[in-house]
Amino acid sequence: MLSLYTPKYEDLWFKKTMMEDEETMSYNHTWGGTVPFPKKKWQGWYDHWIVNHENRRFYRYLKNEEGELVGEIAYRFDDILRGFVTDVIIHAKYRGRGYGSEGLDMLCQSAKENGIEILFDDIAIDNPSVEMFLRHGFTEETRTEQIVLVKKEL
Repeated sequence: MLSLYTPKYEDLWFKKTMMEDEETMSYNHTWGGTVPFPKKKWQGWYDHWIVNHENRRFYRYLKNEEGELVGEIAYRFDDILRGFVTDVIIHAKYRGRGYGSEGLDMLCQSAKENGIEILFDDIAIDNPSVEMFLRHGFTEETRTEQIVLVKKEL
């Protein structure tokens, strides 16, 4: 039902919309909530994530059957964890339709195809997506008062 879309520079308006939307970013309260993404940052971000990803970063938009952008999936190498950390964000107005689950499956498949063997995510303790990750084969590695670290072997 969803398809992956590599954004063009001019498509970064959608990332800006998501990052700056309070409801969409409500899960991110542990790390500060919304994230400003002004146009002056677009080129550096685009070069880092899309052009010069160095096989350490992967980023795609998710499109539904109607061609609407509904979210994003990504992974990046984290030097502290010494592994790849996931990112799945569905715009608030598209939540509750299974897009997060489908996007997570697509992210795991893309990572596996790119030679990645293990994925992690550090999820805020009160974020309901913890259960989604566990349903999709991730296991809980550690839990603190703030986060749940999950891991999946691909």
